Amino acid sequence: MERFAALIDMLVFTRSRNEKLRLIAEYLRATPDPDRGWALAALTDGLDFKAVKSTAIRNLMKDRIDPVLWSLSRDFVGDTAETASLLWPEPAGDVAPPPTVSEAVSLLSAMNRSSVTGELAQLLDRLDSSGRYALLKLATGAMRIGISTRLGKTAFAQAFDVSVEDVEEYWHALKPPYTDLFAWAADGNEPPDTENIPLFRPFMLAHPLGDTEVSMDEYAAEWKWDGIRVQLVHVTSDQGSETRLYSRSGDDISATFPELVDALQIPAVLDGELLVRGSVQGGASGGAASFNALQQRLGRKTVSKKMLAEFPAFVRLYDVMQSDGEDVRALGWEERRTRLEALMPHLPQSHFDISAIVEAGSFAELAEIRQAARDDAIEGLMLKKRDAPYSAGRKTGLWYKWKRDPLLIDCVLMYAQRGSGKRSSFYSDYTFGCWNGDPDQISDGGAELLPVGKAYSGFTDAELKKIDRYVRQHTINRFGPVRETEKTLVFEVAFDSVHESKRHKSGLAMRFPRIHRIRWDKPAHEADRIEALHALISN
Repeated sequence: MERFAALIDMLVFTRSRNEKLRLIAEYLRATPDPDRGWALAALTDGLDFKAVKSTAIRNLMKDRIDPVLWSLSRDFVGDTAETASLLWPEPAGDVAPPPTVSEAVSLLSAMNRSSVTGELAQLLDRLDSSGRYALLKLATGAMRIGISTRLGKTAFAQAFDVSVEDVEEYWHALKPPYTDLFAWAADGNEPPDTENIPLFRPFMLAHPLGDTEVSMDEYAAEWKWDGIRVQLVHVTSDQGSETRLYSRSGDDISATFPELVDALQIPAVLDGELLVRGSVQGGASGGAASFNALQQRLGRKTVSKKMLAEFPAFVRLYDVMQSDGEDVRALGWEERRTRLEALMPHLPQSHFDISAIVEAGSFAELAEIRQAARDDAIEGLMLKKRDAPYSAGRKTGLWYKWKRDPLLIDCVLMYAQRGSGKRSSFYSDYTFGCWNGDPDQISDGGAELLPVGKAYSGFTDAELKKIDRYVRQHTINRFGPVRETEKTLVFEVAFDSVHESKRHKSGLAMRFPRIHRIRWDKPAHEADRIEALHALISN
């Protein structure tokens, strides 16, 4: 565990991507199985210990540290694991030596809600502050040290001189501690056997179009749908058949959408957008409801018959990766599109349709079509090179995404909260509102601000420091870590869409709100009213 803790410390203080890759690769080469496999899983969010959550750590600390001191310290540091590792009291008497990573994983896995308090405390007693920090990060599955799953896979590939594309192919067929993966890459054994496994394949991704202008002779255009990207996999073997539904990150979400698993009964790997049916069929969306409707289905462990009936899911297909046992990813987009169209008669129309091609004679004509698209279910356009193979990750010049321009509205800052990690010293999470009533009559009680959204992105580091200073100098009330501010600072907020919501006091919920501009020059009474947001709800 000491070596893993040292790696975490170095990664926390390292900004260079290449240096992070070198540190992880060096650790993987020098560390024996299964410790290195568990460590790799921890770095790439592959571990989940159901009993060890932030609540359990807070309760553990409040039994040992003055609750006020703990709350103030946690608020200042901005990270539960770091605060707990520093404040944990030194144990009295002799304790067992530090655990290995494998031993720590075994002990954490065995904990339950009734035993976690005592057993986690014993484990923390065996470690110094760096070890405690690494253990708690591993235990809660919230590393937040600048290591993505992709970077972890790249470091593995560099460590053993294999291609990251091959690592991607095998990764999702295996479970931590990835013994077969290390045996292949480090020891030269045969690759892991993934045949007849409903295996997730890495998605092909797109670059933002930016200022690029493409030829419509070389590229085809499709709508970019506002759902969640999914992959459906069906395999057949002598042992039977199996279907899985995966999210874009490779998470198995089959249990949440059982009707889709039952609907695919032919051997194939399909790429598409998961949507739910709208109440009104047809139109530009082709019967797809807004993302707000899809959210009613996301993240549910069990799905009731009522939910299945009220929010029926379907997949709008983009591409085919395998068909009837043949891997077609090396084919060009046009040929894969032909294969996909040939598959459609074999798929139930109730659960599958195909993303239509957007016909345009020129790029200028396509721009006009995009500008006019304001359907709830449409995010923008996808541009795909007609001869492009299906390549994992983002390959320059093959696929572009051209999102529609965001909606804009002026809001007033109401509340601010400290961020986490590198932003733990700054008030960087902002809640903002619009006027309900006439703000010019506020002195007569004619208007109030209602919260309409929360954002923590869209501003530069310099702007963050300036807003943080404003929050500290204009605080009028405090609610734990949250500060209420004077209602004088206006944000121009960008967002993709707005929907009715019973969960919010304003009755509205924004989709992807972010700070577009900070209007230091604009008086608060000139910010927009709730009616302006209501007018932007698509009918």
